[in-house]
Amino acid sequence: QLQLVESGGGLVQPGGSLRLSCAASGFTLDDYHIGWFRQAPGKEREGVACLSRSGGSTSYRDSVKGRFTISRDNAKNTVYLEMNSLKPEDTGIYYCAADNNRYCSTKPRYWGQGTQVTVSS
Repeated sequence: QLQLVESGGGLVQPGGSLRLSCAASGFTLDDYHIGWFRQAPGKEREGVACLSRSGGSTSYRDSVKGRFTISRDNAKNTVYLEMNSLKPEDTGIYYCAADNNRYCSTKPRYWGQGTQVTVSS
């Protein structure tokens, strides 16, 4: 059974850092394009970062460029989202997702359950 499990969320002060993890089971992550998404209360879900299955391409939404980094550890079958200089507007539930057809798909096929990130003083 294909499964994605996020972890690493929590409460952090503005300016702080977190590293989210997305562990895959039942499939190999480097066969899939991976995306990180987030959803804030009362807002629509939005894409945050993408990683191609080759690992050669990454994309970020403008508001997180220079602060967030998506990466993958093939040996651990895990994708990460390193988040630095966090702002209150980064608060939300963060999801990882996988799709084997389209890079940076807005509707990837497989989703994790999400992890809460709260940026507040």
